Amino acid sequence: MLLTKKTAGQAASHARAEGRSPFIHSLQRGLSHALPTMDRRSFLRRSGLGVGVGIAAGSLTLVKKAQAAGNGEAAVGKGKIEVKRTVCGHCSVGCAVDAVVENGVWVRQEPVFDSPLNLGAHCAKGAALREHGHGEYRLRYPMKLVDGKYQRISWDQALDEISAKVLELRKASGPEALYWVGSSKHNNEQSYLMRKFVSLWGSNNCDHQARICHSTTVAGVANTWGYGAMTNSYNDMQNSKCALYIGSNAAEAHPVSMLHMLHAKESGCKMIVVDPRFTRTAAKADEYVRIRSGTDIPFLFGMLYHIFKNGWEDKKYINDRVFGMEDVKKEVMAKWTPDKVEEACGVPEAQMAKVAEMMALNRPSTLVWCMGQTQHSIGNAMVRASCIVQLALGNVGVSGGGANIFRGHDNVQGATDIGPNPDSLPGYYGIVEGSWRHFAKAWGVDYDWIKGRFANVGMMSKPGITVSRWIDGVLEKNELIDQDPNLRGVVFWGHAPNSQTRGLEMKRAMDKLDLLVVVDPYPSATAAMAAMPGRPEDANPKRAVYLLPAATQFETSGSVTASNRSLQWREKVIEPLWESRSDHMIMYQLAEKLGFGKELVKNYKMQKVKGMDEPVPEDILREINKCVWTIGYTGQSPERLKAHMRSMHMFDVKTLKAKGSYVDQATGYNIEGDYFGLPWPCFGTPELKHPGSANLYDTTRHVMDGGGNFRANFGVERNGVNLLAEDGSHSKGADITTGYPEFDHLLLKKLGWWDELTDAEKALAEGKNWKTDNSGGIIRVAMKNHGCHVFGNAKARAVVWNFPDAIPQHREPIYSTRPDLVAKYPTHDDKKAFWRLPTLYKTVQEKNIADKVADKFPLILSSGRLVEYEGGGEETRSNPWLAELQQEAFVEINPKAAGARGIRNGDRVWLLSPTGARLNVQALVTERVGPDTVWMPFHFSGRWQGADMLAYYPNGAAPVVRGEAVNTATTYGYDSVTMMQETKTTICNIERVA
Repeated sequence: MLLTKKTAGQAASHARAEGRSPFIHSLQRGLSHALPTMDRRSFLRRSGLGVGVGIAAGSLTLVKKAQAAGNGEAAVGKGKIEVKRTVCGHCSVGCAVDAVVENGVWVRQEPVFDSPLNLGAHCAKGAALREHGHGEYRLRYPMKLVDGKYQRISWDQALDEISAKVLELRKASGPEALYWVGSSKHNNEQSYLMRKFVSLWGSNNCDHQARICHSTTVAGVANTWGYGAMTNSYNDMQNSKCALYIGSNAAEAHPVSMLHMLHAKESGCKMIVVDPRFTRTAAKADEYVRIRSGTDIPFLFGMLYHIFKNGWEDKKYINDRVFGMEDVKKEVMAKWTPDKVEEACGVPEAQMAKVAEMMALNRPSTLVWCMGQTQHSIGNAMVRASCIVQLALGNVGVSGGGANIFRGHDNVQGATDIGPNPDSLPGYYGIVEGSWRHFAKAWGVDYDWIKGRFANVGMMSKPGITVSRWIDGVLEKNELIDQDPNLRGVVFWGHAPNSQTRGLEMKRAMDKLDLLVVVDPYPSATAAMAAMPGRPEDANPKRAVYLLPAATQFETSGSVTASNRSLQWREKVIEPLWESRSDHMIMYQLAEKLGFGKELVKNYKMQKVKGMDEPVPEDILREINKCVWTIGYTGQSPERLKAHMRSMHMFDVKTLKAKGSYVDQATGYNIEGDYFGLPWPCFGTPELKHPGSANLYDTTRHVMDGGGNFRANFGVERNGVNLLAEDGSHSKGADITTGYPEFDHLLLKKLGWWDELTDAEKALAEGKNWKTDNSGGIIRVAMKNHGCHVFGNAKARAVVWNFPDAIPQHREPIYSTRPDLVAKYPTHDDKKAFWRLPTLYKTVQEKNIADKVADKFPLILSSGRLVEYEGGGEETRSNPWLAELQQEAFVEINPKAAGARGIRNGDRVWLLSPTGARLNVQALVTERVGPDTVWMPFHFSGRWQGADMLAYYPNGAAPVVRGEAVNTATTYGYDSVTMMQETKTTICNIERVA
């Protein structure tokens, strides 16, 4: 960690400059300096101090206890104390928190010691959680940019003006002229409602953070064995005998997940960490392997070479459950010999053989990856290579094995599953007519009315622009875009722009828009970027910019899905502070203004919050339960989830299964047999009482005990080869003991099981498959009565024929420092109208080689997380407790590279990019990175090429810590399947500031 302390005088001046109380700032600093001497429970109690409204609570004797007053202000007195159970709003582990609330003021917090996910632990971010609810740096009121400054306006004015501008753009250019960026911080109900909102608006031009985190994972994993999610859980890693982390710095990105790994190590589990950087996770490893960034496939296939060479693959498993492994074996043995592996990724043969042996001889072994593997122009192929390794070893569908894919934000998994994706409706239903009709029926809205909302029928089935490329939706030549208009308006609804690449071009795109709306509890870097003057030729004098204060997730209730697919219900901790409103209230109010409010909330009861109507979150979840059959979001009723939250002590911390019978007194629900959080797929109606699926594809369990097999999602044969599982390969107790396709009304009739449906179920199931049968009857009969999985029983695919590379191929990054390897492993050909936009590959790569760009920018630039901050960082860098821990943006540089440039530790340096960007940061000289690589954290914003952007934030709503965003400097490059941005293998140079 790089930590540069400010003096008390500097800090007080900083506080005055931002309109805050120097007294409170000094109090916060004094407390934080005392924290290291406290025990853990004392720290957690005192983390309720330093309230941003001028009071403190708990164990400080110099300040009296708090009592709520209006608009977030506090008064002195005594009152009612309540404990509200919520879930941390940061990473995907799903740590439960008990919030102590006195008279409406959140005064203290405790980690939930009974939680099977966090086991009573917190990381730094979780311990400082209360400040995110009561934080003084939040956006308090609606604001409008007027003459370069943000001015306070009323909600009525904001909604009236925004809706008028939106309708004006629609009339002039059609619904595709607007782009809607959702959030991975929304709860499930808000994520689902956001996709419904955009659908009723009449567009697929929507997306969210998962596009630039794990879209390559979802595509790669789903196209291998059926579902695009983590197969096992953090908890199940305690059953592993070996764990390989590749592109995952879990100790900082998912700190509490390491508890489960450390327990596994106590039982003898071996740990391998593969990363270009020696991380805090690597410090816990039995074997650390440094690879060149972007060479995951050479490493993984180099490991497979030794597995195949020694006959360590699971031959029976492959025969029974895997398609195409022989083709992979031929390619690996011919192409990825030890010399080629070392040339490409830098790992010598002896070490490759060692890690292969560790994984193969210590089974079950698990494989963990995160954004270090996904954020590449061949991210889909890297993910598939990881999947193939686990299939070769027979590790999928096995406790202690699997693909443990650690997601980022607290609800990025749920937002991916049922939120605003540009190529699917909730539950990964495709944007084809049958899916639209399914949801039209669920929403109670006429299909033809929805169709009429689109510019034309063709746009209804055309995937929208991805969030990674909205910039080009604005800047690209109109004739090259596969939609009528360029983008003219963008709504950032809980999304950080500094998490996206090509920052200089993003600024240009923002300046050219007609409308920019930011909906967020914290104004995000979007607000400052929009207010900061840009190039005169990009300025749009008619542009309108608005900021709307959203409530935090602690000011509403709803469900959230952890990385292991478990759902948890958050209770509302406090009422929305200042003039903030919940996201689903804002969606409803904006829909009312845009003319489809009644259709949006047709199936929901409304409740009063601050005297205004707000959709009831439980009713939104019930609608999800009635239509998202594909991935089993149907069994997790609000009542079952709430019962689980009150019964955490009854779940086993390794298996997640309820230890026995336990009746929740509030609901009368017995949790017996359930897995904690009913991890999806939780099939059928809640009344079916499917327990959820802790480990996917596990044939040793009955399907009604969470067991399963690989999904029959790719047909029944390929080139005359059977794609269904072999005879004898089936889930425990299944009446069909061989492979079979997915269930529909015809298969049920052919098997003679149709009459097991009730008459009411028959009426709804006729002509349907299990994904569109709204009775749930097909699921009930196949699974409960006959032990068969409704999605069929097939082989996983080691060869994916519908991907650009059927067998994963290593391709050098578009910006590579190795021209010699570009010649051997060139990138893809350019693509036209890919996700509505032209996408360049060889054109850019070949120009880089011709221009000798690598000579000018010889260092690989990679990025990642710090334990103190999360995501785009605006929220966490606005938390004084966390801001104290890391006050500077910095770049890690190897001593050899630093010495060659005359750079000492702590020097100010310029990081120079081929885009022309110049970042002014502090140098951290360290051997964590190799001589060819530099590394920056991606949580910073608020400084722009050396200049502080403080003046461009709304007054009082700037983050405490501001720094250069690494993505101001990152370059062009996108995954060939998903449009994932390439952030881990761009290039740069470093110069000492004169």
